[in-house]
Amino acid sequence: MKKDLEREIEELRLQMYKAYSVEPNGKEVLKISQALDKLLNEFQKTNSIH
Repeated sequence: MKKDLEREIEELRLQMYKAYSVEPNGKEVLKISQALDKLLNEFQKTNSIH
């Protein structure tokens, strides 16, 4: 599960960089950033449990 989260985080991070390079203030960047925040919070929770 932890590896899956790490992979998803990395994929979203790359998507966010690409979206930012196209339109820095675009809605897509915000949408991806919010999804990334959720995954990072989930990842942090899994790390604090173990």
